[in-house]
Amino acid sequence: MELFGLTFASGWASGLNAYATVFVLGLLGRFAHLDQVPPGFQRLDVLVIMGILGLLELVADKIPYLDSAWDSISTVIRPIAGAVIGALIAGASGDLLTITLASVGGVTALLSHITKSGTRMALNTSPEPVSNITHSVADDLSLVGVLSLAAVSPVLAGVVAAVLLVAGAIIFFYLFAKVRQGFRAITRWIRREPAVATADGNPDRAVRS
Repeated sequence: MELFGLTFASGWASGLNAYATVFVLGLLGRFAHLDQVPPGFQRLDVLVIMGILGLLELVADKIPYLDSAWDSISTVIRPIAGAVIGALIAGASGDLLTITLASVGGVTALLSHITKSGTRMALNTSPEPVSNITHSVADDLSLVGVLSLAAVSPVLAGVVAAVLLVAGAIIFFYLFAKVRQGFRAITRWIRREPAVATADGNPDRAVRS
């Protein structure tokens, strides 16, 4: 049950920020002596790389529209990370436990990613950045909090992650209309044409048909 709880918590966290998840797990394994953490996560070079990538994602996650673009790129990365973490926690021996925990980690990461990225799209329709930044900071604190809890009680961490996942899904469905509106907005932002000079010499945006 401890392996299952840690995998579920790690999968949920991977859906928010896969790099930060590996970084925090590595720190917990190295300094809090969490035995279930794969030894490879605790290596100094891995911690440095994951720390840098996690910090980049943390910053990008605070910028409207850029956060959704980053989420789109991460649609493949986060579920794969969740599955790999689950497999490594199980020992990656190819047995039934490895397959089970890899599936749990991957599916949980995918569901967490969908609820997070969808909610963020909805918040991007708001004209002010406060709600977006607040949601992002809440995700960051939740990720660190849940994974830190796993060092004390992996089962409880898994339960808390499950509650947060359900809460996120409820918010996602509640804001579904805004999610679609946000998807159209991010599409327009990605396809935006570069600035061109107008007749008076001032830069202006090209008007799309």
